[in-house]
Amino acid sequence: MNEPYQKADKFKRGSQGAANGRRHAHSMRSNEHQLGHKVTVLIMDIQVPDFKRMGQLVFMFIIGGTTQSELRVCHKLTTKLRREVILGSTSFDDPPQHIEKLKLLSEKDTVKTPPKPHSWWLSTVLAVSKRKEGKSLLFLPSPMDPVLAVAALSVVLGALIAFIFFRNYLLKQRSEVQTIAKPELHPDPKKQSKPPQSISKKSHPKSHSHASDKDSNKRHHPLDLNTLKGHADSVTGLCFSPDGHNLATACADGAVRVYKFEDASSKSFKFLRINLPAGGHPLAVAFSDDASSIVVASQAMSGCSLYMYQEEKPKTANDPKQQTKLPLPQIKWEHHKIHDKQAILTLTGATSSYGTGDGSTIIASCAEGTDITLWHGRTGKVVGHVDTNQLKNNMATISPNGRFLAAAAFTADVKVWEIVYSKDGSVKEVVKAMQLKGHKSAVTWLCFSPNSEQIITASKDGSIRIWNINVRYHLDEDPKTLKVFPIPLHDSSGSALHYDRLSLSPDGKILATTHGSTLQWLCIETGKVLDTAEKAHDGDITWITWSPKPIPLGTEQVVVLATASVDKKVKLWATPPVNSS
Repeated sequence: MNEPYQKADKFKRGSQGAANGRRHAHSMRSNEHQLGHKVTVLIMDIQVPDFKRMGQLVFMFIIGGTTQSELRVCHKLTTKLRREVILGSTSFDDPPQHIEKLKLLSEKDTVKTPPKPHSWWLSTVLAVSKRKEGKSLLFLPSPMDPVLAVAALSVVLGALIAFIFFRNYLLKQRSEVQTIAKPELHPDPKKQSKPPQSISKKSHPKSHSHASDKDSNKRHHPLDLNTLKGHADSVTGLCFSPDGHNLATACADGAVRVYKFEDASSKSFKFLRINLPAGGHPLAVAFSDDASSIVVASQAMSGCSLYMYQEEKPKTANDPKQQTKLPLPQIKWEHHKIHDKQAILTLTGATSSYGTGDGSTIIASCAEGTDITLWHGRTGKVVGHVDTNQLKNNMATISPNGRFLAAAAFTADVKVWEIVYSKDGSVKEVVKAMQLKGHKSAVTWLCFSPNSEQIITASKDGSIRIWNINVRYHLDEDPKTLKVFPIPLHDSSGSALHYDRLSLSPDGKILATTHGSTLQWLCIETGKVLDTAEKAHDGDITWITWSPKPIPLGTEQVVVLATASVDKKVKLWATPPVNSS
């Protein structure tokens, strides 16, 4: 900031010399010319390899005025260094103009009113010397204040540098978008060039089921059967239909997809896409009475909602062409702003087959607070409501026969309620039945056995417990702990980890567990690990569920495990063999 004032003092001395004899100004310009020549010789003696580390552009800025001699230096540097040289200065003057400015500085002006430093001649000049064109481009704005000139020049140089640094990144992103779109527009591989093929490998997992697994042998697991395609965002929920031939998925892209399983080993599956109302993102799904009706939990800015979609029966017509397209599912009932606008954690359903239950489906929605609501699947009516009073819920589920409701919450105890049915088969009330006490830390997940007489719990204390709930709790008989297993999963330091989710196979022999992206199968009798799939997904696993019945796999009928993840994938897994020992 002080250099302009020093230059003004130089002009002052020059004006005094001009008053005595005018030859001082000529000698001053000669000295500057000799100095510029020395600088030119000094710069030209620098070895070229030293400048290769500096990039393709060389920036030079001179305060106090630039003449044609500095431009010639830039031209020489351009040829010598084979780079573009950008020269910046506060002004550009030829020798006659420089002499005329010195003449205007009279001795009277310098004594009485010292001029503002360069206020009447300061301007910004940017000289760009290009090796290819051999030209100098000059941009001469109008005179301005020194501070504004420096600020303007800084903005220009900053924008230019930012453009240079980000140009390659923008071009790379543009090329990636073009190559991703080319396979759809040009399916013929012969017309595609080699560079797009190399880039398209990044998007290959989106369009092929086992691309990422085949690229890395570590990721390919022998139990990995197939991958469902079509999801554009994280998959947050899964649910098999009662017959096991349909799998519904909830995806954060705003759609629910129902896949039809004709063969689990097929390369592609037919699926029905259900788009939720605008602004809603599905969180969980649960089938109602049959495969044609499904309940969806959705979250929007205004809160959570429940929708029940049901397929319309196609109308009979004489023309067979009119029956080619089945009507899309329609909303039969809906509820908005449920659970006091709190997010829904789990949505599970079960058939009311216990006691006098009429066989209808009961849906349980568990909020992240402390409340749990029971819904009638076909009508959408609220049939029960409970409050866990445990600060925060982790999950809740209904027993397969529709008798019990159990919840895992912030505390180490698990509360269990009984759903009491009236003579007409409807839900009469929900009463507290028992409490499972034994864990030392919070229970993260639980599941019922297929016969609804046992509960398996996983806790942050590093243990798995199997409870017998087939007790006479009316007579104050407490549930009993049948088995306790340590969680066979440890981190790098050897500390025991906890399971995020549990799911018991339909035959009650294999317990599927998850932690992050790791998937494990345990023997429920011994607690031993049957198999482990580390990095089963490229992200955390969000949901797991078994098919309630065997589904076709080639010429066989097998029970499969479905897993969902934030990596936009749904995978199908085979059942590991259970050792008799």
